[in-house]
Amino acid sequence: MIRLQAMLSAVIVAASALALSFAASAQQKTDISITRQPGILYLPSHVMEKQHLIEKEAAKLGIPNLTVTWANLNSGGAQTDALLSGSVDIVNTGVGNLLLLWDRTRGGVKGIVANSALPLTLITRNPNIRTLKDYGANDRIAVPTLKVSTQAILLQMASEKTFGAGQMTKLDANTVQLGHPDAAIAMSNPQSEITSHFAAPPYSYFELKNVKGAHVVLTSPDVIGGPLTQSQFFTTTKFAEANPKVIAAIKAATFEAIAFIRKDTPAAVDIYREITHDKMPADEILDMLKQPGMMEWTAAPQGTMKFAAHLHKVGTLKTMPNAWTDYYLPITADLPGN
Repeated sequence: MIRLQAMLSAVIVAASALALSFAASAQQKTDISITRQPGILYLPSHVMEKQHLIEKEAAKLGIPNLTVTWANLNSGGAQTDALLSGSVDIVNTGVGNLLLLWDRTRGGVKGIVANSALPLTLITRNPNIRTLKDYGANDRIAVPTLKVSTQAILLQMASEKTFGAGQMTKLDANTVQLGHPDAAIAMSNPQSEITSHFAAPPYSYFELKNVKGAHVVLTSPDVIGGPLTQSQFFTTTKFAEANPKVIAAIKAATFEAIAFIRKDTPAAVDIYREITHDKMPADEILDMLKQPGMMEWTAAPQGTMKFAAHLHKVGTLKTMPNAWTDYYLPITADLPGN
């Protein structure tokens, strides 16, 4: 009798656990929205969209009818606003935005997985500018979002290196908020006040090739001393906790997309051109991807703690993370990030 009671208790416990598992699965969302910015930095997301990789991975995990809606926004600031307002579930943008939201929400926003660590490039068409020391009061630099975009923060870090301790904001007054597509148009217009652009690819490649007199002032690896994550998926911890299978599907889909890009780069470029309607010829994009650092597709965060240290030093981050895993979800902790 005692053995029978024990067996019945075990069955009840197992059944309860199974019921809870089914309930948790049932509560997970079956339609999600993800935003990203323009540019080749987000190529893994374009491959995911075209090949329905998140949906396929979700189906393997027990969510057979997941619908993913992708939206393009011109700045990381617009994306983070949308995330905080609940308008979207997940965003795909820069590390500065992730760190700021992680800090502001006291851990209520965290990264899922990184995508790319391609270089950003400060370009000018002003022949008198070769280094940051050559910028005058009237020289305008386009960045996606003032003060908080990856480019704006890199400019601060480079300014301190160039001008000395405490001089990180020396060129803040020179910056103008402008999305990459509009900044590239401005750079092509000799009458525009925008003579410099801290550009992401493919806009950096386009400007160096097509804008008269365009040349490089510095790059993100110059500032960081190596690769810096430029795009990653992040979300609220509330969403992540309620939708663990969706989070796992995004991580798996990211690995699959990165593997595809490396294995068949021409096919990935075709997907990018189809999804984004980019008119740049495929052979030019492939040439761009042959340039130094342009195949840094990686799911592991790169250079992010150096970025965090700067933000904490200048007071933008109130809390200094102990490790990059503080602002990423536990699902990513097995990766060799930094």
